[in-house]
Amino acid sequence: MGRKGLDYEDLNENVKKVQYAVRGELYLRASELQKEGKRIIFTNVGNPHALGQKPLTFPRQVVALCQAPFLLDDPNVGLIFPADAIARAKHYLAMAPGGLGAYSDSRGIPGVRKEVAEFIQRRDGYPSDPELIYLTDGASKGVMQMLNAIIRNGRDGILVPVPQYPLYSAAISLFGGSLVPYYLDEEANWGLDLVNTRQSVAAARSNGITVRAMVIINPGNPTGQCLSVENLKEILNFCYQENLVLLADEVYQQNVYQDERPFISARKVLFDMGGPISREVQLISFHTVSKGYWGECGQRGGYFEMTNIPPKTVDEIYKVASIALSPNVPGQIFMGLMVNPPKPGDISYLKFATESKSILESLRRRAQIMTDGFNSCRNVVCNFTEGAMYSFPQIRLPQRAMDTAKSAGKEPDVFYCLKLLEATGISTVPGSGFGQKEGVFHLRTTILPAEEDMPAIMSSFKKFNDSFMEQYQDYSKL
Repeated sequence: MGRKGLDYEDLNENVKKVQYAVRGELYLRASELQKEGKRIIFTNVGNPHALGQKPLTFPRQVVALCQAPFLLDDPNVGLIFPADAIARAKHYLAMAPGGLGAYSDSRGIPGVRKEVAEFIQRRDGYPSDPELIYLTDGASKGVMQMLNAIIRNGRDGILVPVPQYPLYSAAISLFGGSLVPYYLDEEANWGLDLVNTRQSVAAARSNGITVRAMVIINPGNPTGQCLSVENLKEILNFCYQENLVLLADEVYQQNVYQDERPFISARKVLFDMGGPISREVQLISFHTVSKGYWGECGQRGGYFEMTNIPPKTVDEIYKVASIALSPNVPGQIFMGLMVNPPKPGDISYLKFATESKSILESLRRRAQIMTDGFNSCRNVVCNFTEGAMYSFPQIRLPQRAMDTAKSAGKEPDVFYCLKLLEATGISTVPGSGFGQKEGVFHLRTTILPAEEDMPAIMSSFKKFNDSFMEQYQDYSKL
């Protein structure tokens, strides 16, 4: 018998190259320990509801009615659901004549795309065209769709911030492109250094790589920084000078925990700049229902908006979107509700506003608790989480720990995180999964565990870390 198409040896080599640390070795070991009965705190992925965040009431009421439209015919429906939830369910069902079980347009329901465009106009102060907005199964699908369109061969490079969210490295590998790293400056609160970025582009070009696009993640994942208007202007000018597409991952735009740098979209800054740059820089912006105070990760609702993209290219992107027939329809409804929430005066407004504010205020407090907790630990240094959902502390590992890790065939930060998992049940992601400078080690954890559990989690971490540092202190200090 000869080899078959799905024998490992004959798989697409790009598939074998894919690495995705968020669901990698640490996650698999955590799942094994959970099966053995150990209590695991899964802080490896930004999955708010899995860590106890309650869903917002109003969107769940609306989608429940859309999923079971026969409830709208029940004479007692008004006793269970508020009138504005009933009205909104009818609004969305009118947009989807076949209901939630029927395919929609491949770009998404036109009425929901119009709601997204109105949200963008309110946010940025500039009109948005629903025809240039595509609804997707979470932001990740949109990112993959655009990278697939941009990457032509192994000589095409994508500039990606390091540390980076491994979606980018994984998708670039899968599509056969080249990741070109630009390093964020940890000493400057993970700031952007364009001198370093220019050097990265020059080095890539000297190796025969054509750099075609630049990724920004704002607020940052895993680093939690928020980009200032000046940062964004520098980035847009750089993309203009270098003829790069800007891929703006803005999925954490609701998650901001300081007042000095509120979220401002790349699109708004681009249009504020005016002149040729505002008409020529090609920009793709991504958003999702998975983050913010919604946290509806399992619903898989997202969108991307195209700015300054040629009409023929838009047509090709539509063609490729059509292969999948339709984004999931309940996720589209969640997106409509996120961009068009209850307004002051609506029956559900007060409850919605109270729930939303409570979640964001708690996340802000948890960001501070976690930052302070890490900074109280021996050989651990952590920048404050300005935005997003993660802490990314630097772990200054003793040489002895690094030597022991090497002899065990592990990266030093993987070795540390495995020991942390075994001792405490805290499942994190080693910094090597996101990229980091040579000889510097980190871990990423979400700030999502319940606020009442946070002091105990940080105490458990501190106890483990201090014991680890004692056990592996440098030979010279023994």
